[in-house]
Amino acid sequence: MKFSLLLCTLALCQTLNAAGKPGILWLTSEDHSPHMGCYGDKIARTPNVDALAAKGMLFQKAWSVAPVCAPARTAIISGIYPSSSGGLHMRSMVSLPEGVRMYPAILREAGYYCTNNSKTDYNLRETGKVWDESSNKAHWKNRAEGQPFFAIFNSTKSHESQIRTRPHTQITQPADVRVPAYHPDTPEVRQDWAQYYDKVSEADADAGRHLKELEEAGLAEDTIVFYYADHGSGMPRGKRWPSNTGLHVPFVVYFPEKWKHLAPKEYMPGGKSDRLISFVDLAPTLLSLAGIEPPKWMQGRAFAGPYQSEPQPFIFGERGRMDERMDLVRSVTDGRYVYLRNYHPHVSQAQRVAYQFETPTTRVWHDLYTQGRTNEAQSRFWKTPKDTEELYDLESDPDEVLNLAQSPEHRAILEKLRAAQREHLARVRDICFLPEREIHTRSEGGTPYETARDERKYPFEKILAAAELAAGMDSTASGELARLMREDGDSAVRHWGALGLLMRGESAVREHAAALQAALSDDSVLVRVTAAQSLGQHGDPSRLSAALAALGALAAPQDHDVLTAMSALAAIEALGEKARPLHDEIAQMSPDGPSPDGRYNSYVPRLIANIVPGAAAKAPKGGKGKKKK
Repeated sequence: MKFSLLLCTLALCQTLNAAGKPGILWLTSEDHSPHMGCYGDKIARTPNVDALAAKGMLFQKAWSVAPVCAPARTAIISGIYPSSSGGLHMRSMVSLPEGVRMYPAILREAGYYCTNNSKTDYNLRETGKVWDESSNKAHWKNRAEGQPFFAIFNSTKSHESQIRTRPHTQITQPADVRVPAYHPDTPEVRQDWAQYYDKVSEADADAGRHLKELEEAGLAEDTIVFYYADHGSGMPRGKRWPSNTGLHVPFVVYFPEKWKHLAPKEYMPGGKSDRLISFVDLAPTLLSLAGIEPPKWMQGRAFAGPYQSEPQPFIFGERGRMDERMDLVRSVTDGRYVYLRNYHPHVSQAQRVAYQFETPTTRVWHDLYTQGRTNEAQSRFWKTPKDTEELYDLESDPDEVLNLAQSPEHRAILEKLRAAQREHLARVRDICFLPEREIHTRSEGGTPYETARDERKYPFEKILAAAELAAGMDSTASGELARLMREDGDSAVRHWGALGLLMRGESAVREHAAALQAALSDDSVLVRVTAAQSLGQHGDPSRLSAALAALGALAAPQDHDVLTAMSALAAIEALGEKARPLHDEIAQMSPDGPSPDGRYNSYVPRLIANIVPGAAAKAPKGGKGKKKK
């Protein structure tokens, strides 16, 4: 009798506790900007999200942290910037320190039933039980009676791949779309934009089905709903580029009357918020809604719930390796102006990512550029070098094609945003100023997050100073860069010294050719790769054979590791016809080798195919990868 009474009491307590926690539903979609009716787009057909915004609130200035899916989700699941955890590079894989957990695990401890329907795709290893269920069968309906739920349903209908899928039943008329200033106005471009709008409509319809399901279950007025996309448009120079076009996302929230006390302070039904919010803010916000104080290691700020913070003055973006192409760009906005810092100005915005070139717009745009038939705004995507700094005024230039970085009238705003970006790098201990291979080698026995906070392993200020000197493109700095390459005890600093000479081209490389030749024997394989590329690309022809020998010795993954091979093969590809003596060897090369994770396995085959078109590269073995000791 007493036992039965105890069970009844526990059940009652569980129900009462559940009644004090809101249901939370996230409806997400892929690869689209705020091209929706609720954001004022006249040709968009998005009735379901529009209706949600009409009774809820939309954020006008929401940014993804990264302009591509895996690092964007990495920021969301952890509440940590990917550049800080080491999980920035596309489809990479790192671990988090002990005690740093993904937010569903924290929610589950608080009694929530947590489900994820569709994708994970994080660049972070899961430890322990993260989700109650994560699959295409995951659903809030499977929870225990009375249990509060958190559920994600992700639509893939608007993904980049769907823009180019043919045949397509056209609904949006190509003549009706607005072609942005950076794209050429051609039939192919208009067709892709029109199909993109159709796919956004399909994602909206998916959201509508889930909202209807919630309504039919009688849970609509008990559930807080978020709708957002994972980053900007899947069209080229949207996805993958960390400007407003690649980071600005639709973001709509609905708080039923029962839970309005948890809403952002500025919440008004049918309202719009100018608060700056970022994907790194989502995990702390979610915990705050559940009544949980966000842990100190989360780098975002809650914008709802009892632990919500005051609006922040800036939000930040970041770009690292995109598939097989290395880059390092950081960005910041105050809501009106966008500032970008390019640390690899020697490569274009449009590095040839194979997947991006499957979209007709990319190919047509590239062909017009090579034929000299694009204007300045359309050509900047393809040109090298990139400007070291970029500044855009979204009020007068929403397409971000007029760089104001050299404008005397905008000097104050440039310096303000530059300082904010610089302070942010130090605050989060951005570890991605290390070459990707060194992120892993320096973190053996620990994690990149911990390495970033160990001054012995990662002397941040010294490495960042070398990167800023290299990327600053000051022609008088080549002597100091050569000195760093020769003398510094940190391999990352030496790498930035060599990279700075490569960025400056023929004059700097030939002036310091002897130092670069000596660097072909550096202890760091990555310094050797960069020195060899510099000599091969810009040096005297008499030094080409030594450069090719160095690159050929580093290109085979089985002899070193996949990350070394990726760097060497990218350098070989950059040499073009000068590297033809290596082509036969590369065509026969096995792409298999030690790797941090199986997620890297497709990159070496792509680079081989880029260097030797038609080469039948052998498939990598297995899928888990292994670390190089």
